[in-house]
Amino acid sequence: MQMTLKIRALPPQDMHIPISWAKAEGWNPGLEDALSFYASDNQGFLAAYLGDRVIATISAVNYHNSFGFIGFYIVDPDYRGLGYGRQIWNNALQRLAGLCIGLDGVVAQQDFYQRSGFEFTHRNIRYAGFSSTTEFVDPDIITPRDIHYHRLLSYDTRHFGVDRDSFLQAWLLQKNAHPRVLIRDGRIRAFGVIRACFEGYKIGPLFADDALCADSMLLALLSSVPKGKRFYLDIPEPNGEARKLVETYSMQAVFETARMYKGTAPKLPLNNIYGITSFELG
Repeated sequence: MQMTLKIRALPPQDMHIPISWAKAEGWNPGLEDALSFYASDNQGFLAAYLGDRVIATISAVNYHNSFGFIGFYIVDPDYRGLGYGRQIWNNALQRLAGLCIGLDGVVAQQDFYQRSGFEFTHRNIRYAGFSSTTEFVDPDIITPRDIHYHRLLSYDTRHFGVDRDSFLQAWLLQKNAHPRVLIRDGRIRAFGVIRACFEGYKIGPLFADDALCADSMLLALLSSVPKGKRFYLDIPEPNGEARKLVETYSMQAVFETARMYKGTAPKLPLNNIYGITSFELG
């Protein structure tokens, strides 16, 4: 008897499934991403089941009914080409209907996303390098616990486009992560987080008012990880200063996605975004 495909919210104890599949795809998620991602929208991670087996996943995270983001669109290789991916994809779009929806699409899927109504806005490029410093001291760079949280939330919202309070709180508390804030003249001038991944470390986000602040933040983040470790930074290609930054540190492009939107794209300050938070949640 043929089993019926059922699509429902993924419970927290099964969040390891999309994380492990993303690892297998070479996307290199963070070691502790599951809890932070789940905190963003606990109904936003969907799974397609045949019986008790998960055969496809997708995230359709709703940020306060004002913006949605799709990620983790993965079908078990044993079940590809059978139409199951299309079913969970349609379910994700239905969940976010009426919202502007963003995603970071891999090259192989960009034509599919366009046929679903998504429009290309810019490339995001992942760069890889090796940390070469173990010490960097800047008295203006502090940890988030040293300032009022809502100041940081406001700064993050300005760069992300919408409030993501639940996610941000979990991201800052993630194990094996090091968040830093740059304060000058009484104002937040940069914010960044570096976290341990299955391979090396990833920086994200890296928001900064200018190139000098971004450079200081990058060095502060790298000083928190062992020398010689591989690290990654995902930059929006339109930010010319971000491209100069990765060139300064001899980083190499290793992967790319297309930022695409269905609906009116948000007006983000791309010149102040030196590293996006994640390809999975924006």
